[in-house]
Amino acid sequence: MTTIRYLSLSKPERALVSIGRFFKGIGIGIAHFFKKIPSAMLKVGYAISKPFRTLFDAFKNGTWFTRLNFLFMGFSQLLHHEIFRGILYLAYEGVFIWFLIKIGISNLSKLGTLGTFSPTSQYIGDVAEGTLVSIAGDSSFTILLYSLVTILFIIILVVLWYFSIRDAKSLQDNIAIGKNSKNTDFLKELVDKKYHKLLLAIPLVGLVAFTVIPIIFMIIVGFTNYDGRAHADLFDWVGFDNYHNLFAGFTSNGSNIIGEVFWQVLGWTLLWALIATFTNYFLGMIVALLINKKGIKLKKLWRTILILTIAVPQFVSLLLINRMLTPGGFLTRLFVQWNWIPANTSPFDSVILARALIIIVNMWVGVPYTMLICSGILMNIPEDLYESARIDGASTFKMYTSITLPYMLFITLPYLISQFVGNINNFNIIYLLSAGAPKFKGNIPTFYGEVGQTDLLITWIYKMSMEGDDKSYAVACVLGILIFLVIAVISLIFYGRSSSVKNEEDFQ
Repeated sequence: MTTIRYLSLSKPERALVSIGRFFKGIGIGIAHFFKKIPSAMLKVGYAISKPFRTLFDAFKNGTWFTRLNFLFMGFSQLLHHEIFRGILYLAYEGVFIWFLIKIGISNLSKLGTLGTFSPTSQYIGDVAEGTLVSIAGDSSFTILLYSLVTILFIIILVVLWYFSIRDAKSLQDNIAIGKNSKNTDFLKELVDKKYHKLLLAIPLVGLVAFTVIPIIFMIIVGFTNYDGRAHADLFDWVGFDNYHNLFAGFTSNGSNIIGEVFWQVLGWTLLWALIATFTNYFLGMIVALLINKKGIKLKKLWRTILILTIAVPQFVSLLLINRMLTPGGFLTRLFVQWNWIPANTSPFDSVILARALIIIVNMWVGVPYTMLICSGILMNIPEDLYESARIDGASTFKMYTSITLPYMLFITLPYLISQFVGNINNFNIIYLLSAGAPKFKGNIPTFYGEVGQTDLLITWIYKMSMEGDDKSYAVACVLGILIFLVIAVISLIFYGRSSSVKNEEDFQ
């Protein structure tokens, strides 16, 4: 469509064209992605083959010093005066061998079964006079965790083993042309050219230990029947049963409704995140516009009043409002007088009213944050733009849609995306206000938790894994994986296609 044709359309038609272009761009991006797959596979294949070619060259053309690095990491470096580098390689190999013998092999050998017998206690000798002896058994949780750590150590060993051989061959080639290395060269390089790697080493270890391993462990647990019972030391692999139970819906006799419950909770989670994000965003922007408008008096006072709502801890406000909405609470009595709800009931007994109240309360606690962010940005919009628009006869609404809103969206779109992601995982507002009420009706197994119709996926995970006697950590892990996938896809698509990223230089 040409620009002239686009400008001749009405505003609703332009909006539809823009939406169509956006989703068309997503489709074109997906098509380009698949189009690049063959060339990407060739590059990946070349990258995979390169280490093997390096190893073959080192074994074929290397000296015996270099070849001994295939067995003893850092051996060639130690013999050629690169003491520090050689000690690091050899130390890791020694720690790895110790860990493998002490912990790794025994746990990896049981990974297929996740253990066969639980810890027990038995008497030695007569029951009345004998000695009670505890017999150590298997712990599936420990086996799974240590097996994962062992596999990670093996991957690190393979990478370092390759680097050790590559460095040994490079050291051999440098010596052949008369370029001898010194022990201090590695240290100087570490604090100069590779200083960024040194600084990132500790955060990288923390990232792997506290983020990567838990995510991988959560994915693996999703394929087991781990329920977290106090005396259940053993659990088994169940494949995709947990996924099937969530996605399947009703069974043939209608006894299992967990599938339908899952889709309803997922739909409400996405709808809630969308409504909560945009209501807070646009209402906060409107409040900021009203306060910043010329002629408005006591601007500092209005900002202070709104900031006071932020100063009060959010959980205090939510718990206070929760007490007002309980049967007999102040707001509940008002709803009864207005005939919104029957007597001796709670607003959270009605799905529509409960969800509406949650959205309204979320605006109360969320709008002030957006107001503060928007106030600072609005002050930086050049006044010349508004003066030019007034001279051209533009209305207030036209100036808002043509100047204010595009400017705000350009700057705050990453914030808007992060707010949407945050609302998907907004635990406090749901759990402290309604606790998920009202509950779903039907035969829901107890180990799925007392899920309600205002629960989000995150609150459902909490109920499933922390509340009640029957728990299902495995299904909770499946829900955690689902949240991760939803957030990752939404963030990558919308953040990557936002003008804040694609046209960052235009802001200048």
